[in-house]
Amino acid sequence: MSKYIFVTGGVVSSLGKGITASSIGKLLESKGLTVTLIKCDPYINVDPGTMNPYQHGEVYVTDDGAETDLDLGHYERFTNAKMTKDNNITTGKIYYSVITKERKGDYLGKTVQIIPHITDEIKHHIKKVALNQKVDVVLVEIGGTVGDIESLPFLEAIRQLRLELGHDYAINIHVTLVPYIKSAGEVKTKPTQHSVAALRQIGIMPDIIVCRTEKALTKDAKEKIALFCNVDAGCVINAVDAKTIYEVPVSFKKEGLDSLLARLLNIKHPDGNLTDWERNVLKRIKSPSHTVEIAVVGKYIALQDAYKSIYEALIHGALANDAKLVLKKVDSEDIEKCGVEKYLKGVKGILVPGGFGNRGIEGKIAASKFARENNIPYLGICLGMQIAVIEFARNVCSLKNANSTEFNKDTKYPIVSLLEEQKEIQEKGATMRLGAYECRLKKGTKAHEAYRKEKISERHRHRYEFNNKYREVMQKKGMVFSGIYHKKDLVEVVELAAHPWFIACQFHPEFQSRPETPHPLFKNFIKAALSADK
Repeated sequence: MSKYIFVTGGVVSSLGKGITASSIGKLLESKGLTVTLIKCDPYINVDPGTMNPYQHGEVYVTDDGAETDLDLGHYERFTNAKMTKDNNITTGKIYYSVITKERKGDYLGKTVQIIPHITDEIKHHIKKVALNQKVDVVLVEIGGTVGDIESLPFLEAIRQLRLELGHDYAINIHVTLVPYIKSAGEVKTKPTQHSVAALRQIGIMPDIIVCRTEKALTKDAKEKIALFCNVDAGCVINAVDAKTIYEVPVSFKKEGLDSLLARLLNIKHPDGNLTDWERNVLKRIKSPSHTVEIAVVGKYIALQDAYKSIYEALIHGALANDAKLVLKKVDSEDIEKCGVEKYLKGVKGILVPGGFGNRGIEGKIAASKFARENNIPYLGICLGMQIAVIEFARNVCSLKNANSTEFNKDTKYPIVSLLEEQKEIQEKGATMRLGAYECRLKKGTKAHEAYRKEKISERHRHRYEFNNKYREVMQKKGMVFSGIYHKKDLVEVVELAAHPWFIACQFHPEFQSRPETPHPLFKNFIKAALSADK
């Protein structure tokens, strides 16, 4: 039977519960255990697919086409776990399931209530993941903060699960903030005490307390937290602010967290080590031989989490080239206001990521044109590919005012248009082209050179596609259609024959990049950017 680790958070949000859970997963895998991770989100949306990135951050897409929380991206980057639609549980998904059952009469006339029906449904979803994925340990992260009304059903469900499973099969880890008061020169443990008190009021006793802090806790501070929070001093773990998230598993190991977990869960496995992780990831991050500046031209730049997987994949690509990434975040609306040269002159690579709506589009088109005309390595992703073909159509093929029907329904030259199967769809949620699809690469192209194979599979999230009506005219002008989804003859990858490195893809390669196995497109993009610097 799988063992469970429940991860909760207190004091403030954005403490890094996802990184904590991911790092614990990495530690357990180093012992030879198999893991999976679940994110329980308390919002009523069925999934984050219809949310604005400013509300929720990035939407992470799985192979099976689920639109999920960005923490699932952390889970996949840190561990070997493969995320599915079942690994993200939302309040909306739970209530939708319960109400559907009620309408069918499955509750035999009973009054449907939060307890037991909602909590039972949560427990069923959690246990289903363990049953289907057959792993040694399931880590369950509860979103939000203890004390939030929205999180209460999830907290009650894990309280019940802990009782049902027993001490050897389930433990609770609580992540809190221990603020450092600079003027007083000391850390304050009181917020953690209050947070744990709130957790205990609903019947959950933490086994381990992970303390996010700017300054490492002293032995006295740990003992004080242990005393007032009713845990052993050895169960109070430092989580000092790190320069890179990839340091956290190593930091936890130094704190003895892996041994502590094994003892509490009665797991008899070898100590394990993170030698490869330290050598292949941390050492390269800390001591790079080169530096490369990459501009990301987006429309959600103000929010760090909106392009989380993009930024991480760029870091992975830099690691593979023994380089330090200098990231320049450029708002495409600023380009529209002040001109492209002000923001992009001197950068060694330009990446245009995905997005929806016409805000900032002309700024992205200007960025693509700047990269094309100045032989700057360019990587376009999803909307970034659509931008590239629109720009090429306008300025190379002389198709004046060419556009996408997403931005101008009446454009004379609809270079990008709605997928045929999307035309009758009215509902917005989970109705895009989602998940992994096969793509065949043309031999002799830069895309084929990057992947070193002809058949690939990548994840998608979009409604609009390149219009094949314009393929011939653009080919004659030097655009290469190097990747095709043959089943429907959809263009997946384009590149420019007369450019050092200009590739744009309809899919999202960033979702499959890992620090130890960087995605080939990001790896080659950074390599090209470094070459341009010589």
